Amino acid sequence: MIFVTGATGHVGSHVVRLLKLRGVRMRVSVRPSGAGEISKSLLATDLLGSEPEVVAFDFLDPTTYHRAVAGCDAVFLLRPPAIANTRDTLIPFLDVARAQGVRQVVFVSVMGAESNPLVPHHAVEKHLKSGPASWTILRSGFFAQNFIDAYREDICRDNRIYVPAGAAKVAFIDTHDIAEVAVTALLHVELHQGQAHALTGPQALSFAAAAALLSTELDRHITYEPASVLGYMRHLQQRGLPAKQNLVQTLLHAGLRFGQAGKVTNCLSDLLGRPASTLAEFMQREHLEWKQNLRAA
Repeated sequence: MIFVTGATGHVGSHVVRLLKLRGVRMRVSVRPSGAGEISKSLLATDLLGSEPEVVAFDFLDPTTYHRAVAGCDAVFLLRPPAIANTRDTLIPFLDVARAQGVRQVVFVSVMGAESNPLVPHHAVEKHLKSGPASWTILRSGFFAQNFIDAYREDICRDNRIYVPAGAAKVAFIDTHDIAEVAVTALLHVELHQGQAHALTGPQALSFAAAAALLSTELDRHITYEPASVLGYMRHLQQRGLPAKQNLVQTLLHAGLRFGQAGKVTNCLSDLLGRPASTLAEFMQREHLEWKQNLRAA
């Protein structure tokens, strides 16, 4: 039995689909207020395997922890973007999971988290490593899905990508690729426990190059406008992003200037036995409805 957090997100939803295709028993989390509104696509009946159990769960409510992990062998752990304080949320949850007998935790972290205490993932990694080697850390690069999520409003409204990344290059990674590695680590525990995998896309591109790709795909001129750190924080504040989430998102993007996200590894292709998806392939293959909406905007 595997407990999947973030089950309706970009990575978690694909983890659920892959586990279901393999006939793996799982329990998926939803916020208590939405326990009866799990996505139909998540529980699609055209996939093999039994339907996942659905449990009300909230990192901010410790009373939901025990029931979520009771009887589970493994946990897929993803930090919700809105949670910056992992010391009082994800870490206590991990303690409950271990006490309940969970033998494997696959945690989606970010590149450089092991040496950067300013990002929330750092404390989680440190806590996992302080106990038994019943964990696998996936240090992923920036998600290709950011272009249809975090950057969507700016692209739709202003035909621009606006982040404080300067001229940095980024090896954008498709979250579907991350999910495939996660499922491998969940099902083949002995091969991945105690390991941290650095996962990136196959090529590093500047945001200007990414904007050019978008322009081609969407048949409209998209530009990259480098933001200042303070300008970006004001921009996110105007969009209504909570202060802590604003700070984390700004730090992650500003940190791109130091070049760490531009490193390309072969880890993903070595683990999956196939090349990682390029950003161009992602844009061409996925989210046709999103493209149509942008063209009409």
